[in-house]
Amino acid sequence: MADKSFLAWPFFDDSHRRLAEELERWCETELAGDAHEENVDEACRHLVRRLGEGGWLRYCVPAAYGGLHDKLDIRSLALIREILARFSGLADFAFAMQGLGSGTISLFGTEAQKAAYLPAVASGGKIAAFALTEPGSGSDVASIETEAREEGSGYRIDGAKTYISNGGIADFYILFARTGEAPGAKGLTAFIADAGTAGLDDSERIRVIAPHPLATLRFTGMQLPAEALLGERGRGFAQAMATLDVFRTTVGAAALGFARRALDEATERALTRRLGTGTLADNPITQSKLAEMVLDVDTSALLIYRAAWLRDVKGLRNSREAALAKLHATDSAQQVIDKAVQIFGGMGVTHGVPVESLYREIRALRIYEGASEVQKVVIARAHLQENRP
Repeated sequence: MADKSFLAWPFFDDSHRRLAEELERWCETELAGDAHEENVDEACRHLVRRLGEGGWLRYCVPAAYGGLHDKLDIRSLALIREILARFSGLADFAFAMQGLGSGTISLFGTEAQKAAYLPAVASGGKIAAFALTEPGSGSDVASIETEAREEGSGYRIDGAKTYISNGGIADFYILFARTGEAPGAKGLTAFIADAGTAGLDDSERIRVIAPHPLATLRFTGMQLPAEALLGERGRGFAQAMATLDVFRTTVGAAALGFARRALDEATERALTRRLGTGTLADNPITQSKLAEMVLDVDTSALLIYRAAWLRDVKGLRNSREAALAKLHATDSAQQVIDKAVQIFGGMGVTHGVPVESLYREIRALRIYEGASEVQKVVIARAHLQENRP
């Protein structure tokens, strides 16, 4: 029932249309009816394997290391996240983290690092994670306190990370720590830390409203070899932001997938729920809600795929456009889903009903990979910079 007309937009080429069609069929077979509330860790591991076997994780890495494109294609990543999110929030999560968790390696890793990790990410053989947020620094990345000190021929890591997606089930973590080349953002460096490394404790799990594997990581004298250094020392902040720039648009795409599903569910409910001698769809208040939902969905799609097209086709840095896309898509999806719950009435807050699950799924997207408030700062600064004399 989901609208497919947007695939005719000039942002896409025929390969994207084939991708959407093939993934839709795969989801209908592999994800229909999936529920993952009971054992989220095992469900996520299983989804990574299935996504790898289906070939979808090949979009997360460059072609030289088992991927499908020479460089990451943001339109493909966004389409995949949108479609997966319509069917399963956890399937979207599993896919997204393979991309985000390995993206810094794709962008800045050595040949040896790329060869060691990326083919296994593409096949589903290794689960990836991106460890940036700390107990005392969320949006303020420059305030990271986790410390990396040279010791012997490598580095000693001490500190903590929290709200780390795939924490506890990941095979490796992209870790950002302070090496002290300069104060603030200029003194951070990226590392690759394999799960099971002595001094790494990822056992403290975090339960959130939409079940996903999350953990707090603690590093106590964790020893990393010199080859664990990812990119240049002191460039970790720039590398983290570059990685987030690539994937931020796709967060909006996931929100769009949730919103499309909510619109579909609400539309079906309105057409079939009896109200007097007609249906909910005959009610002007319901029609007004549906009109607002359609407007928000289409606007989000335009912003998302414009941002992706600018990066893929024009080769432009799209920080402003990605911020616009994520901000609007995530905030408006919250409203679309809320309206869907209202149309369902009491059933809308009943556990197991799709709109109830969507209501829990959407909330985190307005926070992670740059909260809505941060996106407003990015947009305003870009706007002011463009208009200063």
